[in-house]
Amino acid sequence: MGSHNLDSTTIPQQVSIEAFPYLRVYKDGTIERLAGTQIAPTGLDPQTGVVSKDVIIAPQTGVSARLYRPQLHIKLLPLVVYFHGGGFFISSTADPLYHNSLNQLAAEAKVIIVSVNYRLAPENPLPAAYDDCWEALSWVASHSSSGGGVQSPATEEPWLKNHVDFNRIFLAGDSAGANIAHHLICRISEQNPSRRLIKICGVASIQPYFWGKEAIGSEVHDLVRKSMVDRWWSVVCPSDKGNDDPLINPFAEGAPSLEGLETCPKILVVVAGKDILRDRGWLYYEKVAKMSSSLGWGGTIEIMETLEEDHVFHI
Repeated sequence: MGSHNLDSTTIPQQVSIEAFPYLRVYKDGTIERLAGTQIAPTGLDPQTGVVSKDVIIAPQTGVSARLYRPQLHIKLLPLVVYFHGGGFFISSTADPLYHNSLNQLAAEAKVIIVSVNYRLAPENPLPAAYDDCWEALSWVASHSSSGGGVQSPATEEPWLKNHVDFNRIFLAGDSAGANIAHHLICRISEQNPSRRLIKICGVASIQPYFWGKEAIGSEVHDLVRKSMVDRWWSVVCPSDKGNDDPLINPFAEGAPSLEGLETCPKILVVVAGKDILRDRGWLYYEKVAKMSSSLGWGGTIEIMETLEEDHVFHI
């Protein structure tokens, strides 16, 4: 199956899957993405002084990353591994919205960034995106002195080898990317403590894409947007569990234990007041905070809400 721009006169009867307003799949298998297809080039950003480049992580799957390096005033910098949003089915690391915002993040926070370009659904249904991001995190870990228990990369990336402080690694993501970050932290926690892939100092979960079968908060009354999100999930994850699949509902039966988040000392949840996913972000915060309190977790979780904004307004 391929992704192409089709003529607007294509008759509706040819459409087999409609994920309005972002994607169509036609009966011949052609996929038409209606957003997130623009591409920004790498290089020096004159506004921030940040330099970016693309690297291939896994030739066999095509998984790649876009790296960002700010002006170097000290030898070692923190690293942020970033997972872009887009419902698991649109956008990329080259999307100008992400490219420009990550240039700014690298410059203002003075961090090196690895932005992961994972495979998209429906060509690659979930859990492909999670597996790709785990492979990217393993690739990052292979550059540390401990190696994260994984084989050294065939070609070392000098930006990581020479300029990253591996004691200060953070995960961040928005929407689907925040969902991915949650699952990666849980996956790290499942490893033997003496052989964990990498130590994560914190996670920024920006307007996380979590969902569930039972409507909560604004979902009860906003039936139009709820039905859209329902539809999107059915496209990216054909599951008999639907909206209560553990990949999208972190509190559903079979979901990774929230206790796994104890391996991450700091969690920041960011929500937007007009976002249909707002109440899911708050529920996540409240559940994790309650869990951490009952277990005597030494870490912290905070939440920040921007009242008059909608989903992923920051990009």
